[in-house]
Amino acid sequence: MERNAWRKSTRSGNNGQCVEVCNRGHLIDVRDSKAPESGMLSFEAAAWGAFVGSFKAEATCG
Repeated sequence: MERNAWRKSTRSGNNGQCVEVCNRGHLIDVRDSKAPESGMLSFEAAAWGAFVGSFKAEATCG
């Protein structure tokens, strides 16, 4: 993931119902793409990786 650049999932549609993520190295920021001025949540990179990894594991199981 590129650092310090906001990006949406490649699986996101064009309906505007997306979240964006920004990799700041030790932190991952997450915001609502349709209201970026509303703020963001920040997660430690390891916690975000575990969160995303759990979805990837679930997708391969079923």
